[in-house]
Amino acid sequence: MIKENLEIVESNIRKACEKAGRERSEVTLIAVSKTKPVEALREAMDCGIRVFGENKVQEMKDKNAVITEDLDWHMIGHLQANKVKYLPGMACMIHSVDNIKLAQEIEKQFAKNDMKIDVLIEVNMAGEDTKFGLAPQEVVTFVKEISALPHLNIRGLMTIAPYTEDPESNRQYFRGLRELKDEINGMNILPVPMDTLSMGMTGDYQIAIEEGATFVRVGTGIFGERDYSLKS
Repeated sequence: MIKENLEIVESNIRKACEKAGRERSEVTLIAVSKTKPVEALREAMDCGIRVFGENKVQEMKDKNAVITEDLDWHMIGHLQANKVKYLPGMACMIHSVDNIKLAQEIEKQFAKNDMKIDVLIEVNMAGEDTKFGLAPQEVVTFVKEISALPHLNIRGLMTIAPYTEDPESNRQYFRGLRELKDEINGMNILPVPMDTLSMGMTGDYQIAIEEGATFVRVGTGIFGERDYSLKS
């Protein structure tokens, strides 16, 4: 099933890139493996997948201990400051930075390990009460505040769009995130312009690609529905 699902996802990514006049190489597929067993990840690895996204630090740790192959692990879920200490040497990117306390803890832990980490700022584009992330109007100030932290590479922005039966309705949020990135780059706040947009999931990643996504986070579309009653 995973092999067939990946073939469908890959075809959809290529079609969306073609529609948007983009190269396929501009978009990285993150296989969101939360709650999925190691066997499922290995099946995806057999199909060439090397980039995985996890929502919980402990689950990433557990899988990282078993899977010793060279993979890119992305922390895409809400991150508690007291869990950051486990990420140096394991996560290659954190997608969910949305407050000063968390940014400072990331700086502290990665400085302690003499490492730098690529980070994305999470933006709540739709203003949903159930979602984490900064309001769009807060992002510029936040970028200025954390840009001085030397062990954080601010690569770009991330958003989780609303769940919807109509993916087209999320286009406005994806477009808004891209415009926000361009606006911040135009201010020359950072030494290197942001180049990353993490947006789009199983239900709407094609629309996100059309609007400029460089990372799409697909879980159900690859691994099938999740069973949250199972403990990893």
